[in-house]
Amino acid sequence: MKAFPPFALVRVPFPFTERQAIKRRPALVLSKPAFQEQSGHLLLAMVTSARSSQWPTDWQIKDLQAAGLPQPCVVRFKVFSLDQSLLIGSLGALSEADRRGVQSRLLEVVALNDPADPKH
Repeated sequence: MKAFPPFALVRVPFPFTERQAIKRRPALVLSKPAFQEQSGHLLLAMVTSARSSQWPTDWQIKDLQAAGLPQPCVVRFKVFSLDQSLLIGSLGALSEADRRGVQSRLLEVVALNDPADPKH
């Protein structure tokens, strides 16, 4: 199965926690190719155009063309793993500026044992 680089956008059947429905949605690849090859899974974050709710760590994607998105969207850290066989397709990739923004927000969400941050 093909491995995807981190920050690629792919189309997947996204599970909803609020209801039983599953829709085809864009998602952002967070995992490294080596993890994908070894496990057969991708680690993904939700990409949504939902304007009705916001999370404090949402990242508004600036370069929609590079990402392959038809409308304004945010990366939301509803994170999940998905078997590569369920992948529906590839869309694009985040621009360098969007990558830096997502990385910054991800560091706000995930505890990575940063010795410079006494809160960990």
